[in-house]
Amino acid sequence: MSHFAATTLHRALRHFETAWLFTRSDFKTTIFPVMIFAIVVSPRHNMLALFYALCWLWFHVFQFNVSNQSYSVHEDLLNKPWRPVPSGRISVKDSRALCWALVVFCLGLSSLFGLNVVITSGVWTVLVVVYNDLLLDHNPISKNLCNAGGYVALELGPLLIMSRGSSLDGTSIKALSCSALVILLTIHAQDFADVNGDRKLGRRTLPIIAPEGSRIYMLCALPLFSFALASVWSLGPLSSLIFVSMGSWVGIRYYLFRDEIRDQSNYRLYNVWLMGVHILPATVRFHALAW
Repeated sequence: MSHFAATTLHRALRHFETAWLFTRSDFKTTIFPVMIFAIVVSPRHNMLALFYALCWLWFHVFQFNVSNQSYSVHEDLLNKPWRPVPSGRISVKDSRALCWALVVFCLGLSSLFGLNVVITSGVWTVLVVVYNDLLLDHNPISKNLCNAGGYVALELGPLLIMSRGSSLDGTSIKALSCSALVILLTIHAQDFADVNGDRKLGRRTLPIIAPEGSRIYMLCALPLFSFALASVWSLGPLSSLIFVSMGSWVGIRYYLFRDEIRDQSNYRLYNVWLMGVHILPATVRFHALAW
């Protein structure tokens, strides 16, 4: 292999690794749950469409993370120093330029799948800008609203791609509505482990504003949401028991275990529960979970 080819390959691999590091934390929290949602909720299934949906999702998550992490260098130095910006793999200036390049790329990619997907990508971009650039992430209410809207946009894009342009049916709309409500009212689960970093950046998250009340809320909200969703999707008795028990256990953990390490574990378990939320429409699509 020539020196030029070896150098080019090395640089390409470094860029791929940088992109991976931007999105590494989001596979368990966003990419896996959203793809499970799309697979379960979509009335059509095709492996090529599934691959396109995964690519669309990953690039949009990449777009958000490049923007978000260009503003959170000081926080990441404390909590996640391996990320590309604090580790020195890419500068803040270059990450901002990359962010806007990704906006154009994501809109172009979306244009391959129809107008509705382009609109979804555009809405996602607006939410990314107001969340990161206009600092709506510093207020707990606007932060949760942006999270709910962004999460639904990320779910809608793959769902539209896998549905191949067909209009959303009642089950899809119901699933998106349930997901939006759950995210809106529980997504601050991610903030408990980041209290130190958020306080350093001046963010006013719910665990900072109401440290005791926010934990009591999680203790009560997760079991209640679990019970309500089990009823909405007409789960069978055993499925309901498992799902409600899971939500109750996660809520109890948030109340009892309060140090940063435990809160990281709590958030991982919350994402397992959230993945369960996304599986519930399988009761309608595949007549599953009736036991």
